Amino acid sequence: MSNMPYPEPGSASDAAFIGIGEIPSGKYPTRGFMAQLVEAAARAIADSGLKHTDIDQLVLIPNLHGIPDQADLIFSRVVEELGLHGRAKSSMMIHSGGSTSDNATRAAAGLIASGQARNVLVVQSEKWGSADLSAMVDMLSVNGIPREWEGTSGLQFNAIGGLITQRYMHQSGSTPEEMASVCVALREWARLNPNAMWKDRGLTIEQVLGSKLVADPLRAYECPYLADGAAAFVMTSATEARKKHDNWVRIAGSGGCVSHYSSGQDAELGELGWPKAAVEAYDAAGWGAEEADLAEVYDSYAAVLTIALEGLGLSKKGEAARDFHAKRFSPGGGFPLNTNGGLLSAGHTGVGGGMALLVEAIRQLLHRAEPERQVPSAQRCIVGGSGGSYMDAQIMMLERVEK
Repeated sequence: MSNMPYPEPGSASDAAFIGIGEIPSGKYPTRGFMAQLVEAAARAIADSGLKHTDIDQLVLIPNLHGIPDQADLIFSRVVEELGLHGRAKSSMMIHSGGSTSDNATRAAAGLIASGQARNVLVVQSEKWGSADLSAMVDMLSVNGIPREWEGTSGLQFNAIGGLITQRYMHQSGSTPEEMASVCVALREWARLNPNAMWKDRGLTIEQVLGSKLVADPLRAYECPYLADGAAAFVMTSATEARKKHDNWVRIAGSGGCVSHYSSGQDAELGELGWPKAAVEAYDAAGWGAEEADLAEVYDSYAAVLTIALEGLGLSKKGEAARDFHAKRFSPGGGFPLNTNGGLLSAGHTGVGGGMALLVEAIRQLLHRAEPERQVPSAQRCIVGGSGGSYMDAQIMMLERVEK
């Protein structure tokens, strides 16, 4: 357990989220990678009330669709695209897969707390949905898969999702119908999100269970949809936020646990690192699952989400899938969850899947979501991310602050 103190609320070292930007996810073959990125960044800067020249540090989240575009991120093309050449102190890229947004936030907050940055832009863009499908399948069969042992057996990410799902269903006694209800609940949220990939198409349990078997027991509608998309946010200090804003979002605490690299080396696939990370995050924040108003948790497969919810204490052990089936996590249910539709219905934008969930958390706490999906008077949100073959569990405890 970490005993590191968090910045005093409202102090110059207390990092504040003040603006967000996002564009619709889906398949947009004529929409350029850099054009997506610049539009999301411009929206976040405008939403923050700052000028683009106020940004002095850039933290970039990588793409997975191609090396040339990622090279542009590494070598500071974004600085020129935003008109910050000669002004920005630095431009860096951070990568930890699906937990990248959590770790990028930590880096940005640290730059602010240490006085190394005044206003930080964090931005991500992905063209997964329009990329060559066979190339993306090959990529997901190699990257993050141990080459010495698991790669040679044909393991890839849908198979990992299938193994985790089998383990969870065995331990919890969850039925296929209960697992399918996770996807249905997320689709209901996506129908309320104008930026979601599947906002115009409903989903039923029968459709899920009737879709093609991909990796037993996973069916096609239980696997994430590769999507194009982009999202961004701006952070500054609480003292700066107070000058222009009546409210902002701060980090009350965080926790993390890296549990494995190889799935075969994780001691418990039905638990992963969530319980350990939750203890650290809740201790740091001084509040936990019972005090949260909503949560935004990584959900590339239904079991990845149900395991996380139980580790976070948002569901009792073995009960998360049944909670979904009882519509506890659906719109109008007892607890708002993944209110943008999650990766399974808003679209999986690669490393940006976690970024979209984080941006949605900030949006909800700033009370800037569309009325039909805004959580009334939202004050506290738990954000969870996981990268690679669910190698880690990263938790951010976010709070709304009012001047």
